[in-house]
Amino acid sequence: MARLSAFVAGLLFGLGLLLAGMANPAKVLAFLDLAGAWDPSLALVMAGAIGVALLPLRLAGQRPRALLGGAMQLPTRRELDARLIGGSLLFGVGWGIAGICPGPAVAILLTGHWQAPLFVAAMLSGMLIFSALEGRRGH
Repeated sequence: MARLSAFVAGLLFGLGLLLAGMANPAKVLAFLDLAGAWDPSLALVMAGAIGVALLPLRLAGQRPRALLGGAMQLPTRRELDARLIGGSLLFGVGWGIAGICPGPAVAILLTGHWQAPLFVAAMLSGMLIFSALEGRRGH
């Protein structure tokens, strides 16, 4: 049941990305182009997503277990540190260069956008590097 739930959630997320235009690199780059032909429509998508998520996240924080019985895994740290800021900057630079972020990259991987395979390869490389560095840090 957990895998089916994850599949349906991923499918719904991907469909939402496609319908909202988040999987179109040109639209995302137009959203990020504040000094040029700025397209504010993705700001409305993001605001809508935040609005929809507020109540479920609030309710999830009050539950000891997830709906399907697994452990509730919500972030507990609230402080900003160099790792969070550095990761956010790296994410933003990658988003600005490619016009896509991880969710849309997977959603458009086979659609012919040349940025998607390149972005996914860079993303996986970054994950491997991070994992190796974290392994060294933990010892």
